[in-house]
Amino acid sequence: MGKATGFLEIQRQKPPARPIAERIRDWREVPLPYEASALRDQTARCMDCGIPFCHNGCPLGNLIPEWNDLVYRDRWRAASDRLHATNNFPEFTGRLCPAPCEGSCVLGINDAPVTIKSVEVAIIERAFAEGWVSAQPPAVRTGKRVAVVGSGPSGLAAADQLNRAGHDVTVFERADRIGGLLRYGIPAFKLEKQGLERRLALMRAEGVVFQTGCHIGVNRDARQLMRDFDGVVLAGGSTVPRDLGVPGRELAGIHFAMEYLTSQNRACEGDAVEAISARGKHVIIIGGGDTGADCLGTAHRQGARSVRQLELLQRPPDARAPQNPWPMWPNIFRVSSAHEEGGDRHYAVATERFSGTTDGRVARLHAKTVDTQESIEFDADLVLLAMGFVGPERGGVVDGLGIELTARGTVARNADWMTNVPGVFTAGDMQRGQSLIVWAIADGRSCARGVDTYLMGSSSLPAPVA
Repeated sequence: MGKATGFLEIQRQKPPARPIAERIRDWREVPLPYEASALRDQTARCMDCGIPFCHNGCPLGNLIPEWNDLVYRDRWRAASDRLHATNNFPEFTGRLCPAPCEGSCVLGINDAPVTIKSVEVAIIERAFAEGWVSAQPPAVRTGKRVAVVGSGPSGLAAADQLNRAGHDVTVFERADRIGGLLRYGIPAFKLEKQGLERRLALMRAEGVVFQTGCHIGVNRDARQLMRDFDGVVLAGGSTVPRDLGVPGRELAGIHFAMEYLTSQNRACEGDAVEAISARGKHVIIIGGGDTGADCLGTAHRQGARSVRQLELLQRPPDARAPQNPWPMWPNIFRVSSAHEEGGDRHYAVATERFSGTTDGRVARLHAKTVDTQESIEFDADLVLLAMGFVGPERGGVVDGLGIELTARGTVARNADWMTNVPGVFTAGDMQRGQSLIVWAIADGRSCARGVDTYLMGSSSLPAPVA
């Protein structure tokens, strides 16, 4: 490695961030770039550890020690090449992935792990700035046509890989813009949409065709799609939200998290929509995960009067528990940028019912503590349900093609990523269930290899690593 004793001499340093008082007034991204010397120091912490468990932690198998070393040696273009060898969209994972690689970092056994995802962002942004990332259409076309249904990270990754293999790829998206959850589910303060547009422009230049407003199985016949294309990839995600069946759920002012986040993202895009607003309201977010944190940051920027985030589970410990050893994902208490901005977090709280005003709007949330069964109440003018997702939507393309589901309600597939319908494949959350962006991209890449093999008899696309 670049500095053999770096991990002994240098402490982990988070990337700088915009001041809270400034960032909650706009929708721009929160993190700031490292100073060049600070970034070099952070890459120097990467150990010559023999067995890089970060590879195992990353579903993409990113070559993390290699590009850390290359950045340390100021070989940025080579670092970019290593990064793109395993990841189609490092600008997305570097911003949005919770970094299971860092949870598996060998240095994390008894110290703070390497700042892997922050280095990843630095590499890809340097690559774009230097013009090293450019359109590279395939030299030869196979004459095969592939339809990808869904334009989230798994669909985009599958489309990118299949296009590289020389197939003619068309991505169908039911929304009015491409990107899936990257577009409408992730707040702009975590991913500014010009970064998404930058990558989509490259894919278009390389030959990928995007069609919006196409809800396969609803306004576009699913069977006709099979007749028009040699292969079909279903990458529609896990989009059915988990509901909360308690009295008062029907009151106005109670929304699913994605309904709330999508409305604000549309407003940020400049659409003539009236976003669901938290301004001046007591906001309750039910669910303590990343989506709940996204709602929290959004409510701050909208000017909420107060925000509380409720979680059914106990508060995680500050450090690994004995039953949660390295290199398992550390189930520890985390503070996101949205949590830094304010709001109260309540653990081990079970919602029992809502009560409202005479005109049918929610006003109070009634709950009990899980341990003591103590009754508690909170003012609630706006309630956001961020409790995860239960699977892909039925109807549409699933019913239209007769796709079989697993006992969990996800789309069933074989080892080659094909469903029960010959020539129809699946990738991402649609077959995995709700998961991480890094898994979505890995699934899209693996599925693309299955499609390529089906169409051509063999494939030179990378084999799955996880």
